[in-house]
Amino acid sequence: MNLQNYYYYFQNVLTSRFCDELIKYGTSQQEQLALTGGQTEKINKGKPLSEGDVKDLKQKRDSNIVWLNDHWIYKEIQPFIHQANRLAGWNFDWDFSESCQFTKYKLNQFYDWHCDSWEGPYNNSNDLNFHGKIRKLSVTCSLSDPKDYEGGELEFDFRNMDPNKPTVRKCAEIAPRGSIVVFPSHVWHRVKPVTKGTRYSLVIWNLGYPFK
Repeated sequence: MNLQNYYYYFQNVLTSRFCDELIKYGTSQQEQLALTGGQTEKINKGKPLSEGDVKDLKQKRDSNIVWLNDHWIYKEIQPFIHQANRLAGWNFDWDFSESCQFTKYKLNQFYDWHCDSWEGPYNNSNDLNFHGKIRKLSVTCSLSDPKDYEGGELEFDFRNMDPNKPTVRKCAEIAPRGSIVVFPSHVWHRVKPVTKGTRYSLVIWNLGYPFK
């Protein structure tokens, strides 16, 4: 899918108070190792991860997460998702946000190149919020003060663009605290290793029925 805009950002739109409260809340919860799709599917089937699974995971993704479902978080962020969807010209139909992923990137932690969309729609007939839907819009919120960490840059790879042009673009605009970036979930991206301090972020995936 060719796009005119591969991401849309809002700079410094979340208040320091909101960021502080979210970090305090997120760090008070029991954190867990962040997984990728393959490991998540295995755990959902009731199978424990082997040492080999964890080793493979750490080569792709190394961070700690907490799942949050609080209304006050969605209420603050969802208006920006709707606005970005319109202003970027995507106009995707979506109607549900997954659980918020509060992520902690410590020294040397990272998330290598990936896209958030799956191979097919969710198959969960017990939950109509998910069943038959796909991830359409991804959101990343920068919660940390840039003075508190180094590295951890969010980068995009615009793989559909002219092959004669550089494809990797650093989204430097989200470095300021309280900034939000919204992008189609099929766009490839990564978080580079943190080289100093700790980087906190919040990620939300937003679902709708498949494109027609």
